[in-house]
Amino acid sequence: MNGRTRDLILAGGGLASCLIALRVAARHPEARIGLVETGPVLGGNHTWSFHAGDLDASQHAFLAPLVQHRWPEQQVRFPRYARRLDAGYFSITDESLRRHMARQDLLEVMTDSAVTALGPDFVEIDNGKRLQGNAVIDARGPGATQGMTLGFQKFLGREVKTAEAHGVDCPVIMDATVSQADGYRFVYLLPFDATTLLIEDTRYSDGAALSEAELAAAIDAYAADRGWHIAETLREERGVLPILLAGDFERFWPPGDAVARAGLRAGLFHPTTGYSLPQAMALADAIAEHWPMDGAALAAFTRDHARRFWSETRFFRLLNRMLFRAGRPELRYRVLERFYTLSEPLITNFYAAKLKLRDKARILVGKPPVPVTEAIPLVREDPFIRREQ
Repeated sequence: MNGRTRDLILAGGGLASCLIALRVAARHPEARIGLVETGPVLGGNHTWSFHAGDLDASQHAFLAPLVQHRWPEQQVRFPRYARRLDAGYFSITDESLRRHMARQDLLEVMTDSAVTALGPDFVEIDNGKRLQGNAVIDARGPGATQGMTLGFQKFLGREVKTAEAHGVDCPVIMDATVSQADGYRFVYLLPFDATTLLIEDTRYSDGAALSEAELAAAIDAYAADRGWHIAETLREERGVLPILLAGDFERFWPPGDAVARAGLRAGLFHPTTGYSLPQAMALADAIAEHWPMDGAALAAFTRDHARRFWSETRFFRLLNRMLFRAGRPELRYRVLERFYTLSEPLITNFYAAKLKLRDKARILVGKPPVPVTEAIPLVREDPFIRREQ
């Protein structure tokens, strides 16, 4: 495609870009698609997980070739409550994503190519090359945060081989039986086989600073407490994800912004859990269904898609404000501990960011896990935004 105008150029080679490229190519094989990635490979160093109820049957079928691990159950652990959930759980690794992308002969992939400028119909990269496209999507990860009031989900994960079988038979989404530090803390476990385990220490914190040394020591201590001897560390991943407490969409994404966005750059992530794969899949589906579009039309389309998602997930921002701003940080775990006593269909709807009105009422009624006097001032979002920014 060198020297030719591409139909679509995706800036950023992460999950959101790859899913859009795959979905558009599958439905429109004539489309000429290019991906531009700053790093040496697509996908970076990540594991993307999702719950069975997050996707419909066609989306599950589409992603099946990318899924590296799947489990029929998951569990949570809290100081006064533990539960196994009959909900499937799936993980895509960076390696499985890259393998699948490498089989797509019609996609043009440019790695080690930092984007220096872009517009609705061009991308410039650091070697001076200018790529022309009928449409461009900016999917380079988190951008400016104007109009957003944030908490943060910080994590360090270590994939390890244990000397003996670790005994974890399904994902542990949250193990909050650990000491609470830096806000709400839990350990996340993914058992890849009998002796291979991802151990991730996660903090829901007010600040974005990530102490890798502290989290690494916490992982070591957690493994030792459970009698796991780590024979080998296979890989590590780390991140600081936004947790949206309040947002002014018009400031975050001004109407005059002429470039389409996807992924975290578009604010498309679950406001409370930080999971982004379901939202990435939904946008990829929507773009493929309405393809082709030029740059201006695609910018308007992706902005409208993201604005609807923000509107539909307003309730989650309220829950986040209660989690982060009501009560003491070391007692935040009680909010989640109470939540996981609710019905499994409600929990499934929560994961999928598709709560029904009765679900919202059920979450809020009963004995509140945070002080009512501190929660009431957080109900309205607009005053909260003005006060915080």
